Amino acid sequence: MPLKWKPIQQVNYIVVHCAATTEDQDIGAEEIRSWHLQRGWLDIGYHKVIRRDGTIEDGRLLTTPGAHARGYNHVSWGICLVGGVESDNKTPEANFTHPQWESLLWLVADMKREAPNAEVLGHCDLPNVNKACPSFDVRKWWEQMNTPRCQVVDLHPDDTD
Repeated sequence: MPLKWKPIQQVNYIVVHCAATTEDQDIGAEEIRSWHLQRGWLDIGYHKVIRRDGTIEDGRLLTTPGAHARGYNHVSWGICLVGGVESDNKTPEANFTHPQWESLLWLVADMKREAPNAEVLGHCDLPNVNKACPSFDVRKWWEQMNTPRCQVVDLHPDDTD
């Protein structure tokens, strides 16, 4: 019998993560899915993955709770940026590419259209998280990006609403 998850009813948080990979590792959702399955998880933990070239790949459906933020999965969407550590594989580093930053901005703004009251934060901003993930201050980044001069006015030019 397939496992059935209770769909996400309300999104209170958009949680940004990093894959804790070095800048020369170009992985995507399939590789992360494989890692998570090897750990005994049921699927990839994130809803979206942003590759080094800025490509946004699908993880879990947005209606399906993730496995990325213990205690918050039922009220959040998870985004994973590939990268986030120095070549020693442990020191946090915001080594994300320009296309990744652009895609993150577009994706978060698009998610905010669907969940306008969701708080944008980093994994490390959640209670009891003792890691630097995603290796930058997401709240500060979003505050800077969400100023009138930086707002993306029309993300869906084909929409007629």
